[in-house]
Amino acid sequence: MINQVSWGAIFAGAVIAVSAQVVLNMVGVGIGAATLDPGTGDNPTAGAFGIGAGIWFAISTILAALLGGVAAGRLSGKPKPSTAGWHGLTAWAVSTIFVIYLIGSSVTSLVGGAVGTVGNVVGGAASTAGSVVGSAIPNDPFTAIEERIRGSVPADADPEAARDAAIAAVRTALTGTEAEAEQARRQAAQALSQAQGIPVPEAQQQIEEYQAQYTEAVDTAQAAATEAADTATKAATRGALLAAVVLILGALAGWFGGRMGVVEPVVTARRRTI
Repeated sequence: MINQVSWGAIFAGAVIAVSAQVVLNMVGVGIGAATLDPGTGDNPTAGAFGIGAGIWFAISTILAALLGGVAAGRLSGKPKPSTAGWHGLTAWAVSTIFVIYLIGSSVTSLVGGAVGTVGNVVGGAASTAGSVVGSAIPNDPFTAIEERIRGSVPADADPEAARDAAIAAVRTALTGTEAEAEQARRQAAQALSQAQGIPVPEAQQQIEEYQAQYTEAVDTAQAAATEAADTATKAATRGALLAAVVLILGALAGWFGGRMGVVEPVVTARRRTI
């Protein structure tokens, strides 16, 4: 009976641990909100605010696991320290599963913004890193070229039609496939020549300049997207490792908390008097 599991004590310790974490995180949210001053704009940076939230989340998790472990060890009524320690560790495990459930449910806000932030970063940063390269190259590289073309067409008869035709032809030449690139460049040179009233060789030279400008803009966008993906991947790795460290420390806190709550054996003796 000394080593028998007391599930009532375990669930009680888990409830106390979760409740303590809710309270501590609410305190952290209140302290963080108190540092913001919308009137003056003298606020901490996003990086400093995130670091502070992460540190507070780690501290609150460890303290909550310690309190839950003490409660589980004490309520188990076991006089053996190792048995009380196992009760504290199991209470930590149950509370951790419950917190993970809260992160994925509609009551995440009860646990605090820091808990939700950790869950979202670990769960979504990998997919963000995988998709950012493909989505970070929009039609923006062509915007500057389009402005140059519009500015180079003289404001004579029907300028809008000439501009639109030249822009469409140049866009096809720059963004089309390699198979149709040569023909698209010839058509773009003809359109520019007609729109600007310049010889075709000069228009072809402009097409080459636009091609170099567009290629440089695309390469810059790809480099920025790759850097963003690398940053997101590193952030996901650091977040996952830090979360694992915090959970391990919480498990140790639950174990030692259970041992701290061990019940001292009490021996009573009744002396019969005659």
